[in-house]
Amino acid sequence: MKKVLFVCSQNRLRSPTAEQVFSRRRDLEVESAGTNHDADNPLTHELVAWAEIIFVMEKAHRVKLQKKFRSSLMRARVICLDIPDNYAFMDPELVRLLEAKVTNYLG
Repeated sequence: MKKVLFVCSQNRLRSPTAEQVFSRRRDLEVESAGTNHDADNPLTHELVAWAEIIFVMEKAHRVKLQKKFRSSLMRARVICLDIPDNYAFMDPELVRLLEAKVTNYLG
């Protein structure tokens, strides 16, 4: 099982959508979190250390991740999806974008 973490700012729209879409796969363990202190599920050192692949939605998320969680980023590969905060939860266009961008990395 590959451990995959999706990260956005608030953990309300993009990363929870990604978590829901990819949690259907039996070869993955999937979690999501947000970089902001008031996120629904704030990013923690434990989540970062748990993950093998971390997908961030924007470059700013990668910067925050690397600054705040550098000590926990031992084994995870960090990939920026460049998906702006323009979508609602489970927006069909967001789901299509996630499937197109993420699937290439997961095989």
